[in-house]
Amino acid sequence: MEAAPLYTDLAEGPDGGVANWLTTSDGTKIRVAHWAGGTKGTVLIFPGRTEYIEKYGRAAGEFLNRGYGALVIDWRGQGLADRLSEDGMVGHVRKFSDYQLDVAAVVEFATAQNLPKPWFLMAHSMGGCIGLRALQDGLDVKAAAFSAPMWGIKMEWYLRPFAWVLSTLAPLFGKSENYAPGTKPESYVLTAPFADNCLTGDEDMWKYMKSHVTEVERFGLGGPSLRWLFGALVETKRLRMMAPPSTPCVTFLGTDETVVPKGAIHKIMSRWKIGDLHIVDKARHEFPMETVAIRKQFFDEADALFSKRS
Repeated sequence: MEAAPLYTDLAEGPDGGVANWLTTSDGTKIRVAHWAGGTKGTVLIFPGRTEYIEKYGRAAGEFLNRGYGALVIDWRGQGLADRLSEDGMVGHVRKFSDYQLDVAAVVEFATAQNLPKPWFLMAHSMGGCIGLRALQDGLDVKAAAFSAPMWGIKMEWYLRPFAWVLSTLAPLFGKSENYAPGTKPESYVLTAPFADNCLTGDEDMWKYMKSHVTEVERFGLGGPSLRWLFGALVETKRLRMMAPPSTPCVTFLGTDETVVPKGAIHKIMSRWKIGDLHIVDKARHEFPMETVAIRKQFFDEADALFSKRS
């Protein structure tokens, strides 16, 4: 384990944040950052696709204000972690299950650092897919809060068969690392106008996210690879077929959600015996970066769930 860079001015997180490099069991270098403090435990923050640690600096502050330390990860293939394709802008993984190697490295680190327990999970979008699999595999957290989890892949019904065929055949023709159809090697926050963006209704948060990718080119990431698409299609289908875990959870979904399929979230939550689904009016995709009122609701209700098990 060695020290890693942490862009504290961009993150705007609590004082005292520390970042480290970790090496997973397959030799991939990933990055974690930890903000210590609080008396109620530690929140493991699983970001979404294209995201990076600094984007959750303010979220770490929200949790610290409520009594929790926070640990955030750069998944393989994004942030400052190892990129797995010659084209560093494509979101690529060799196997979707490799993300669980990142989870294992995080758990090993948190255990070695004796991060205060109980541990809790906050997972957004793709992090929600990775997090649900980790819960199914026995991740030792007392409760979980999901923000617009990626429990399915959103696309028009008539494109789905084509996506399955194309992503399945891509390795046979050496095209695994090609961009999925309709995606580009561009960071969304640098190309989309605020007025029409699908992530947040808060202009200050939009500027916060845009400043990160402008200042640190390595934070940028474009569309996913065909290999990522195939892995995501398979993994989300498997998760929807499984009985939800016994971990208490709260899941947030906005009425203005357009990134992940709402139906997949409703399907899983309808069977989650100790899980609550909160539909939030006018919320878009990224609850931790939404308007002040929506953010407050998200963090307050996550805290209410976590506090019962602190």
